[in-house]
Amino acid sequence: MNQFFRWSIVPLLLPTLAMADSHATGLAGLFSGSNKVDLPPITLSAGTPLSAEPWVLKSGTYYEFEIQGDGSQELGLTGPEFFRAIWIDEIVVEGLEIRPLGLDSIEFDEAGEMEIGFIAIKPGRYNLHVPGTTGALHRLEITIE
Repeated sequence: MNQFFRWSIVPLLLPTLAMADSHATGLAGLFSGSNKVDLPPITLSAGTPLSAEPWVLKSGTYYEFEIQGDGSQELGLTGPEFFRAIWIDEIVVEGLEIRPLGLDSIEFDEAGEMEIGFIAIKPGRYNLHVPGTTGALHRLEITIE
């Protein structure tokens, strides 16, 4: 590539670079800091609600939440419909980052914590719940708009 061509294209790129910087989600798109929302943690504990209130999520937004298990008993969390309506970026357990292609459920055999980062994709009504339970105490209602 000759010098003239290399420097003559720079003025053409400047408006494009300025426009990219003005987008609401920034240059990183869906992964930009301005598009990230921290959700309240989910608590896995015998006799304790999973969450204080339902989640209302916006499609295209990046979310992170923690699941905290207190070890009071073996407890899991399932929600295959919800996990198929999101794109999971990563699951972090004790500093180890896991990047799964999909997820159906998780289980805590002892006390611990994990963090899940995801992008909400498919609008609808979903839930996460403790397997084998039917009460509202062990169910988290989730709406993706």
